[in-house]
Amino acid sequence: MKKVLLGTIAFIALAAPASAADLAARPYVKAPPTVIPMYDWSGFYIGINGGGGSAHQCWDVVNTGGVVVAPPVGMGCHNATGGTVGGQIGYRWQIANSVFGLEAQGNWSDFKGSNANSAFAGVQDESKLDAFGLFTGQVGYAWNNVLLYVKGGAAVVRDKYRVFEFGSGLAIDNGSETRWGGTVGAGLEFGFAPNWSIGVEYDHLFMGHRDVDFFFSPGFVGGPAGAFAGTARIGQDVDIGLVRVNYRWGGAVAPTY
Repeated sequence: MKKVLLGTIAFIALAAPASAADLAARPYVKAPPTVIPMYDWSGFYIGINGGGGSAHQCWDVVNTGGVVVAPPVGMGCHNATGGTVGGQIGYRWQIANSVFGLEAQGNWSDFKGSNANSAFAGVQDESKLDAFGLFTGQVGYAWNNVLLYVKGGAAVVRDKYRVFEFGSGLAIDNGSETRWGGTVGAGLEFGFAPNWSIGVEYDHLFMGHRDVDFFFSPGFVGGPAGAFAGTARIGQDVDIGLVRVNYRWGGAVAPTY
């Protein structure tokens, strides 16, 4: 019995390597490709913005009380500064690393400033830019979720003007206008979530020169309220810095291999 048991063990020991050799080799399986998430800037977006700006203005008198002043006489310059808040809506589409877009933006603002009138003693000229809008096209370059872009197009601003006595603060006359011009700018935007981005932007508005009519203010004894007081030729350029937050539909993160 002992001899039979030993013989069986020896047979199993000899047969085991042969059986292992007869098994088929495990087939080679290629590792799955690595998925690298790529941020896609395409899609409609809407957002809010806030910041500050400065409107540089220079005034020349070209008409006073119906009498033409030629050549125009300079009345001085000032910077109207303050804060702004608003919103934007637009659409972008991305081709490889290039990004193109269209955008409309509207802002409330409180850019105020004044200067002593150098043509009329004791008089102060004041301006307030209380709203502006930008209608622009964009061209940019994206490094995944970082976008650098430039923009350009049309700009519109709403200005209010006032001339008052320096000592008493009594308003003499006032005027207002809605002015169209051009704008250029640049921005840097960072996508911090699939559909959210935050960025900074600088815009310069070229608003040119316009003739603005002024009318006597109520309470001024020098002329009837609402009567024509004169015309000032006002040149204006605006500089604006903004922080922007956008939410986008579409695009987001697309896998690349």
